[in-house]
Amino acid sequence: MSRPDLPPTLPTRERSRRHSWVRVLIPVALILVWLAGASFGGPLFGKVDEVSSNDQTTYLPESADATKVQALLGEFNDSDAIPAIAVFTSDDELSATELDAISDAVAGAPDVEGVTDDVSPALPSEDGRAVQAFIPIDSDAELADTVSALGEELRSGMPDGVTVYITGPAGLSADLVAGFAGIDGLLLGVALLAVLVILVLVYRSLLLPLVVLSTSLFALCVALLVVWWLAKFEVLLLSGQTQGILFILVIGAATDYALLLVARFREELRVAQDKGTALLAAWKGSVEPIVASGGTVIAGLLCLLLSDLKSNSTLGPVAAIGIVFAMLSALTLLPSLLLLFGRAVFWPRRPRFEPEVVAAEHGMRTTGLWARLAGLIKRRPRVIWIVTTIVLLVGAAGITQLRADGVPQSDLVLGASEARDGQVALGEHFPGGSGSPVYVVVDEDRLQDAADVLLANDGVDGVSVTAADSPSGTAPVTEDGIAPIGAPGTPAPEPTTVDGEVLLQGTLTDAADSEEAASTVRELRSDLDDIDALVGGVTATSVDTNDASIHDRTLIIPVILVVIMLILMLLLRSILAPVLLILTTVLSFGTALGVSALVFNGIFDFPGADPAVPLFGFVFLVALGIDYNIFLMTRVREESKAHGTREGILRGLSITGGVITSAGLVLAATFAALSVIPILFLVQLAFIVAFGVLLDTFVVRSLLVPALTYDIGKAIWWPSKLWRKGED
Repeated sequence: MSRPDLPPTLPTRERSRRHSWVRVLIPVALILVWLAGASFGGPLFGKVDEVSSNDQTTYLPESADATKVQALLGEFNDSDAIPAIAVFTSDDELSATELDAISDAVAGAPDVEGVTDDVSPALPSEDGRAVQAFIPIDSDAELADTVSALGEELRSGMPDGVTVYITGPAGLSADLVAGFAGIDGLLLGVALLAVLVILVLVYRSLLLPLVVLSTSLFALCVALLVVWWLAKFEVLLLSGQTQGILFILVIGAATDYALLLVARFREELRVAQDKGTALLAAWKGSVEPIVASGGTVIAGLLCLLLSDLKSNSTLGPVAAIGIVFAMLSALTLLPSLLLLFGRAVFWPRRPRFEPEVVAAEHGMRTTGLWARLAGLIKRRPRVIWIVTTIVLLVGAAGITQLRADGVPQSDLVLGASEARDGQVALGEHFPGGSGSPVYVVVDEDRLQDAADVLLANDGVDGVSVTAADSPSGTAPVTEDGIAPIGAPGTPAPEPTTVDGEVLLQGTLTDAADSEEAASTVRELRSDLDDIDALVGGVTATSVDTNDASIHDRTLIIPVILVVIMLILMLLLRSILAPVLLILTTVLSFGTALGVSALVFNGIFDFPGADPAVPLFGFVFLVALGIDYNIFLMTRVREESKAHGTREGILRGLSITGGVITSAGLVLAATFAALSVIPILFLVQLAFIVAFGVLLDTFVVRSLLVPALTYDIGKAIWWPSKLWRKGED
């Protein structure tokens, strides 16, 4: 029963107070949830190497010959140590004193923590100016630290004039480890700083950039938390390359989604005085393009699961997890922060409540760069899209110059490299493949047949077989069989057998990571095919990796195009518009790849590119590049319903121009940050994606797509209701 002495408005006031509390409690609760997730994920920065691996063989398909051979090596050698090659060189012939010093240094190598006892004796070259020794390093040791300590130990006792290099698989792998060392600190710091500078310059605000970056960083921390534990339980494979891409992708995507919501929030604050009302309207207007954009990227990334190469297939779910949390942070954490700060987040340029001004503008600004560009497109649409297309096609012609058929392992790390210099020195004095033999696993009854094939190949310098009763663990094989070791008349060692199979080793005449060595491995596989032999080793691993990568590229690119096109058709309720958007994005990708090829060859003089570079470039440019078309065309469709297609295109361009350009700059800057990691693959990917995103932002989305769709008119919505009943 109501009390007559109470004002009739009390229930309304009570509801208002309860509503105010709810508006505070929900965002605070969401912020605390994200803070808790970030507090667990943040400490994992710097610990990713505990659950990651850069060993190429772990990423090959199980069906690959190199994978099968790698799995058997431990059974033959009873060791999974990583071989390092110590190379000692001098400009003059080494003296007896110098040779003794080298032998003493090699004999003392096991004293270095992480080095096993199975160190070979010092082996002089025929020219007398170099010595090599094979020094196994325990697979559980900290590889980079052990290689560094080994080099220091060997150099400490060397006479003047003797130069020491640590090379071979262990030295080259240590270079990779050192190259990826800056991912947790340097890469992340450069990326965040670049984004912060761009946001401050664009919004001329102090608080907003920090709010946006907080959402990106929290998304990355929680994504890393999930990925780290999945890798810990071996559900996912992680490498330094995947880790770097995850960091950049989450920061770039989360910032892009945040900018879309922030722009819509600023727009709504001009027509709604209450910040909650403005935020709700902004969220409703942003959720569809953000979910559609994120879903498109996730779909494209998950297509990588079709890859034979695990370094490709594992990137799909890892990066997709990152995109999921980028979307969630933009749609939950960011709105919570915006609701708490309100207009103050834009300080000192707070948006004014000016509905009369907005009404006078009819929802679209009539001044500024994007309004002028919309006017230009309205006057000359056909000229603009034809000229733009021709320019892009000219740039795409450079794609014929792209050399993406693999690069030597010694060239994977940019800058100075002791291991690379050691490979050069090794090739000058010894067979180029010393220390990285080709392994052949064959039935023991066919041992001599396989050895004869190896000996007949000009790319093989010598052949041996694993023999446990030999002092060195191997015995040479000649055309007459296994050679005796020791005094004349000594019986030849018995080869080690595992399930009736033996292991042959062939020393290659060329460097193990060279094209000539790869050709030798292909020839051996062809010649050994009729005796069912498996060929593995460092060179075979590289060959199988390149072949799998080329297969993945050929298969996955068309699949991604089909998947993204279907998503766009569902989103835009049209067939023609998605086809046009896909074609323009593919043209943009072709131009980015063509220009990149010319830059790589003519300016940077790179030795080539990994076959996965075009594939990864395509995945990120098409999946992320289509985002900007989604941001544009969802707004165009919204405006076309009220104002007609051609007017809707102009309005969509002028309204979204600023936010999409800002998002493009942020994404380009974050991917460009990958270039601070001195790994050839990441530097090339950084340039391709950064240049492609800028091309998409300033040319394709700003000129080509609006001009082309304006020229076509409402037919772009065919066969939807907007095409049948809408206005041009």
